[in-house]
Amino acid sequence: VLRCLGIPTRVITNFNSAHDKNLNLSIDKYIDMSGNTLHLSEDSVWNFHVWNESWFVRRDLGSFYDGWQVLDATPQEKSKGIYQCGPASTRAIKEGDVNLDYDSPFVFAAVNADCVTWIRYSKKRKERVYSNTRKIGKFISTKAVGTNSRVDVTANYKYPEVKEISFKIPYSQYKSSLMDDRKILVTAV
Repeated sequence: VLRCLGIPTRVITNFNSAHDKNLNLSIDKYIDMSGNTLHLSEDSVWNFHVWNESWFVRRDLGSFYDGWQVLDATPQEKSKGIYQCGPASTRAIKEGDVNLDYDSPFVFAAVNADCVTWIRYSKKRKERVYSNTRKIGKFISTKAVGTNSRVDVTANYKYPEVKEISFKIPYSQYKSSLMDDRKILVTAV
């Protein structure tokens, strides 16, 4: 319909798409002390999810948020009392502006939530034991104009994941660095 009105629109596929039911920006899994899954969260990760993007000028949010906007024709959650999603600015999603209207936190979580595992010791006590910051939002894609090729648009939604570097130093060197109060900063790009 939007294309018929002359509004540029394209289909987007997000692989490993988070469904953050409680909008805490993480996908939470709870286990007991024996490692058995406790069904305390309605969060889930879908193999993929599809939505549309349309190109809008955002006078309501400011020109910083002009450009591609997420519109989900198959929302699974209510937003402001009805089943709707968007238009959420992809720029807002990338910048982590989750306090904006139009379902920005939900879309942010779909492409960038952390998957967190908690051990639940009691109703009042839980401990985070694992967090995966890279699982969600893979190969966010659209179809190329005029061909059947895939175009990766992940960079429109999120910054590149930081790569961890593992390295080993002798304990004596580590211990002396603590005594000398020197700090080593390692940055990976």
